Amino acid sequence: MTAFTESVTLKGRHAVLEPLAYAHEAELSAAVRDGELWRLWYTAIPQPEGMRAEIERRLGLQQAGSMLPFAVRSLASGRIAGMTTYMNIDANNRRVEIGSTWYAKSVQRTPLNTECKLMLLAHAFEKLDCIAVEFRTGFFNYASRRAIERLGAKQDGILRAHQHYANGSLRDTVVFSIIAPEWPAVKHHLEFKLSGS
Repeated sequence: MTAFTESVTLKGRHAVLEPLAYAHEAELSAAVRDGELWRLWYTAIPQPEGMRAEIERRLGLQQAGSMLPFAVRSLASGRIAGMTTYMNIDANNRRVEIGSTWYAKSVQRTPLNTECKLMLLAHAFEKLDCIAVEFRTGFFNYASRRAIERLGAKQDGILRAHQHYANGSLRDTVVFSIIAPEWPAVKHHLEFKLSGS
């Protein structure tokens, strides 16, 4: 295990990122029911009855050195509101992707997501000394694309016919990133966005 996959708790004013554990299963199943998120065809979100297997998958990837998974706790409600990760970890080149993220519908477009991204980016650039942090989303996930752009990430390109969706159709993957020299301005931007919340 490296610093990139070592479990850590990140705490803000709106949310806490807790190391993912099997103990989160019931609350995560309840959170994913808020909005029936697994019905969104253009993204991969676990069904309530598949939550334990999803936790197992993510913890397995952590053991393999390619993921650091979190459960997201809303401080306003005290309840688990979703999941997020560092994924596709490349410790040698000091790069991570922030992804496999989903939030209960009731907390979407609230300060919670902005603060979670701020905490993850700060840890990546300031503790892990990353040179770049990447974000990827499906072409048709317009809400995700807009949210990534609002963070201050820039689009790198589109990987055409990159993956298969669950229904068998092909997914074009839109790739965004923030690089280390951009981090101070992005940090200021995100802190400014949160200052009124």
